[in-house]
Amino acid sequence: MKLKTNSQAPEIKLPDQDGKVHKLSDYKGKWVLVYFYPKDDTPGCTKEACAIRDDFDNFEKLKIKVLGVSADSVAKHKKFAEKYNLPFTLLADEEKKTVGDYGVWAEKKFLGKKYMGILRSSFLINPKGKIAKIYENVKPAEHAEAVRKDVVELVAQYV
Repeated sequence: MKLKTNSQAPEIKLPDQDGKVHKLSDYKGKWVLVYFYPKDDTPGCTKEACAIRDDFDNFEKLKIKVLGVSADSVAKHKKFAEKYNLPFTLLADEEKKTVGDYGVWAEKKFLGKKYMGILRSSFLINPKGKIAKIYENVKPAEHAEAVRKDVVELVAQYV
């Protein structure tokens, strides 16, 4: 099932890098960026996480909650978050339920080989829990700035 803007965002219930369980519904009334990435501590994923980290003050000013999601373990997330001083939540979807619910677990190709993996995608969720914007084929270095600009625009429309 392909998700669409203005549809209800699927619930998320996953542990973070400290083992604390987060639910998307806990953030009702807030803007939430749920960003899906393939793997902790790889070049593109590190670049994306660090770009969000470097722009995090602006995310906080706009009251955007950031939830990064991959299939890595809680322990790997903790190591990744500590290594790069990431100030936001990383969620461990080891069972791949959430990546399936969001349609980002898919067949990928690398060097002619096919395999299943997470598509680098993000979902901006409005305070009512609806998908305000979907980002596909995210460019890691540019993503944080694009989200921030979109939230400014969308908040003006939303009020």
